[in-house]
Amino acid sequence: MESSPSRSDLARYLSRIREYPMLGADEEADLARAWRDRRDPDAAERLIGSHLRLVAKVARGYAGYGLPMSDMIAEGNMGMVQALNGFDPDRGYRFTTYALWWIRAAMQEYILRSWSMVRMGTTGAEKKLFFGLRRAKSNMNLLQEGDLSPEEALRLAQHMKVPVADVAGMNGRLAGPDQSLNLPLPGMEDGQAQDWLVDPSESQEEMLAQRQELERRRLQLKRAMQQLQERERSILAARRLSEEPLTLEDLSRQFGISRERVRQIEARAIEKLQRLMTGGRRVPSLVPA
Repeated sequence: MESSPSRSDLARYLSRIREYPMLGADEEADLARAWRDRRDPDAAERLIGSHLRLVAKVARGYAGYGLPMSDMIAEGNMGMVQALNGFDPDRGYRFTTYALWWIRAAMQEYILRSWSMVRMGTTGAEKKLFFGLRRAKSNMNLLQEGDLSPEEALRLAQHMKVPVADVAGMNGRLAGPDQSLNLPLPGMEDGQAQDWLVDPSESQEEMLAQRQELERRRLQLKRAMQQLQERERSILAARRLSEEPLTLEDLSRQFGISRERVRQIEARAIEKLQRLMTGGRRVPSLVPA
């Protein structure tokens, strides 16, 4: 099988793959069975070799994305190998029909990896628009560079059945070049653009300090709870520290006392807990009301 073509010998590669003969349906099916059943390498080479022209043809359809044609063909060839491993000739369709999806998928994945995520987007709808916009512009003779006029954006939006704002936004992404964060800033000798980016998240030092403080308070609460009487601890935990707090009525039945008595025990337990955790200082309630 032909190796992946480099940019320098692309023309020679395209000439050589024409030497592989086209296969008839019966011969193709026999070769596919030989690979499926016996893993015959000669059968695989003949079957794939006869479809290398298909990969090159598909690759030319993606030439407008500005990526090396040799790389695009190499990715498509890998997709065709994947297709061969999953192809079942007994289902009644030709290898071309089955392989075409794998070839296109491999090339599109390569394009997505190579283009900036900022320029093409990450959602399924943005990826669909990314691949469909250039084709739609070509069909409507709107392949000029730069911004679209409002009328052109509207025509494309109606054609693709998407909002006008999405068309205009994606066209702007595709037309605008990526800007490196390592570019020097005007008027500064050593500064770069990335030096002025602000991270809105908390620093590692702040997060560590918060975790340590939270752990300290949890340990302090645990020690204070251990100094409460067993009934106080149970009522306080059931009323204030449970994800599904029990009602006064529930606890009155559980302990065989009145609801008012439960409320009094709870209030006393909270006062004790605050005193134990603060050394007697009066502070706002440490347990959520």
